[in-house]
Amino acid sequence: MSQRSVERTLGRLVTDPGFREAFFRNPSEAGLRIGAELTRQEIEALLRVPPAALVEFSRCLDDRICRLHIRHELAEQESRQ
Repeated sequence: MSQRSVERTLGRLVTDPGFREAFFRNPSEAGLRIGAELTRQEIEALLRVPPAALVEFSRCLDDRICRLHIRHELAEQESRQ
């Protein structure tokens, strides 16, 4: 297990809504995209964190340390206008 990969992933889960959505759809792929090679046990442990808790915690953070996220569907809709 790599504590650094877990911490990196957890940080992104809190600060990046797009990554959070991707992680809960496909955790292995999302982790690899940020360079975090997670074990099955690490993924299982991270998936036990309720997404709502991550969202709530992210709301407590200063906007300057969170990533702006525009949902893919919304971005497509705006580009057509």
